[in-house]
Amino acid sequence: MSQGSTLTAACDAVGVNRRTGRRWRQATGGRIPLPEAERSGRYLSLEERLQIADLHLGGTGVRAIAALVGRSAATISRELARGGSKTGPQARTKYAPYAAQKQAELRGRRPKASKFDHPELAFLVQKKLCLKWSPEQISDHLSVVFPDRQEMRVSPEAIYQALYEGGRGDLRGDLHQHLRTGRAIRRPRRPAAKNSGKIPDMTMISERPAEVEDRAVPGHWEGDLILGSHCRSAIATLVERQTRFTMLVHLPGDHGAITVRDGLLAAIKSLPAHLVKTLTWDQGTELAQHRQITLATTMAIYFCDPHSPWQRGTNENTNGLLRQYFPKGTDLSVHSPERLLEVATELNNRPRKTLGGSTPAQAMQRLLSEPEKPIVATTG
Repeated sequence: MSQGSTLTAACDAVGVNRRTGRRWRQATGGRIPLPEAERSGRYLSLEERLQIADLHLGGTGVRAIAALVGRSAATISRELARGGSKTGPQARTKYAPYAAQKQAELRGRRPKASKFDHPELAFLVQKKLCLKWSPEQISDHLSVVFPDRQEMRVSPEAIYQALYEGGRGDLRGDLHQHLRTGRAIRRPRRPAAKNSGKIPDMTMISERPAEVEDRAVPGHWEGDLILGSHCRSAIATLVERQTRFTMLVHLPGDHGAITVRDGLLAAIKSLPAHLVKTLTWDQGTELAQHRQITLATTMAIYFCDPHSPWQRGTNENTNGLLRQYFPKGTDLSVHSPERLLEVATELNNRPRKTLGGSTPAQAMQRLLSEPEKPIVATTG
């Protein structure tokens, strides 16, 4: 069978019936051993495991074993941890190469059972996806709600794979549309190019106070525009760096410098004074009126370096989340201020891993010292 024969042909060649041949095959774990020349070099072979066992028994260190076997030290460390004794006074000191090989073969069997064969888990994941929670948020939430139930725990990658494969178990196949990208397949990321123009009197991000970087002090914001089809419509976004609280600014008619200035002024003036410190923006010409904004609000405005979106990474991430509500290539002018308020409020009530599972609304409530009053976003 390792040479390509079927089970029936192999049984005929050896001179046994199919039942005996099947029993022999099951005794080897159900896998057909390939000739050594055809075995993938990605996985440790039995010969390598025997060599690891001999060197480990002789007291050789992990890095030295890795150099002699020709594998990375991380691979050797994981192999010794998986194949070592888990109990007793010599825990993780013994290494059984034949048992480790058997375990590797069992782990490699396909197909594997899906986590989403569990109806309760599939239902909860499906429910949160419909609320536009990310797979990572869902995974973290389940680990908190079900700390002692392993069957109710699932990794973000397992959720992504189930969605990209059209659903698994009791998980519907159309749930990929609730992901931020809405894609049914993975695609490589491409850097987004953005035209920028010269803005007079810019203060660059290199001059921004150091307190902004560590997020220890609230009141520092990042902003940008998300554009509609053919760049004819836009929505301005503001994100507070410490709490990740989001405000959406309605831009009626156009997104020129005057309209953006007026929209930002209305949004900024709705904030308490201690939450109005700095604003970081890219070099888009829509902020050409930045000096007028600073004079009217005392909010200092800093500009990122060209083609450096990571310098306002919080806002970039938020804009990606907002694309679930405002897809690229659509007309954003159809969304009213009330709709923007609804979207911002829903986004601010989604838990964030970076906030320890709290929501931006809860973080903002703590800053305002008004826990009894629910926080909603303000639109300009």
